[in-house]
Amino acid sequence: MSRPEDPGHTASPGHHPTPATGPADRGHHPAPAAADQAAPGHHPAPAIHRADPGHPPAPASRAVELRHLRAFLAVAEEGNVTRAAAHLGLTQPAVSRTLAALERHLGLRLVDRSTHHLALTPEGVAFRDKAAAAVAAFDEALDTGRLRHWPLRLGHAWSAFGPYTTPLLRAWRERHPATPLELLRIDDRTAGLTRGEVDAALLRGPVHAPGLVTEVLFTEGRVAAVTADGPLASRASLRLADLVDGPVVLNTVSGITTPELWPPHARPAATLTVANTDDWLAAIAAGRGSGVSAASTAAIHPNPGVAYVPLDDAPGVPVLLARRDGPGHPALPKLAALAREIVARG
Repeated sequence: MSRPEDPGHTASPGHHPTPATGPADRGHHPAPAAADQAAPGHHPAPAIHRADPGHPPAPASRAVELRHLRAFLAVAEEGNVTRAAAHLGLTQPAVSRTLAALERHLGLRLVDRSTHHLALTPEGVAFRDKAAAAVAAFDEALDTGRLRHWPLRLGHAWSAFGPYTTPLLRAWRERHPATPLELLRIDDRTAGLTRGEVDAALLRGPVHAPGLVTEVLFTEGRVAAVTADGPLASRASLRLADLVDGPVVLNTVSGITTPELWPPHARPAATLTVANTDDWLAAIAAGRGSGVSAASTAAIHPNPGVAYVPLDDAPGVPVLLARRDGPGHPALPKLAALAREIVARG
């Protein structure tokens, strides 16, 4: 005689319940607290947890996908969700949701939405470089062309390796013909290194970006860049104080000159900011102000409208070879050794 089906349990198709072993098992319903206690050797199916709108679920280890990083980087680049969405080919709500999901996973606010113009929070600025490096590494790993032909990418913001640029490129080509050395100018304080766009970079001045290893290769003097037909162009040398009466042109993206180069009591009366070396030169040639740069700029970036004059009282500029801290291109040690050798030869 068969017994009625237990109303509290519905067998799934193909499931064969274990026969009851005694009267105590019949009609017994375990308390809810015992539901997670598996019998020895039994492997319960994963529990499904429904999302509670008022309590976001704890982030899962694999919750972040590449699309989250790309959306965040687009917003960081554009400073606007609408433009970021257009760049990605997505709708504005989709980008907003993706960004919000990334912030929930990290437990951090990456973007300050309190103003009409979006701005990155300090945490967002720090995360941007890491996200960019991760995306670049992913894209590079899937670039089958680079798997067969892996060039060494050397970035610089301006002036490259100064007077040693050509000797470095020629010597590398002679000694390592199977590994092309690509010299790339990128208007960024780390010349694209923190974003993963290059394998190493030639940088000037102190670099405070996290996750980088730097080596000082040499130090060069500073020069003033003044309008070629102006009153300062004919001087044999200048001092920082000679530049403070007129505007000083500052490259705030990749340059190293800031008002702090001058003493607090004798800083420039006005400044004009630009975003790259070309705009810096154009402004000075047009008579809109003067500038300060490393000495090699005079040789690498000549301009008929700009005269370069040595500065007597400005501190020297260290020229650094920088790389990311961690595994990188296998030819990086050879690049560092050759750079040291060329500087030592003079």
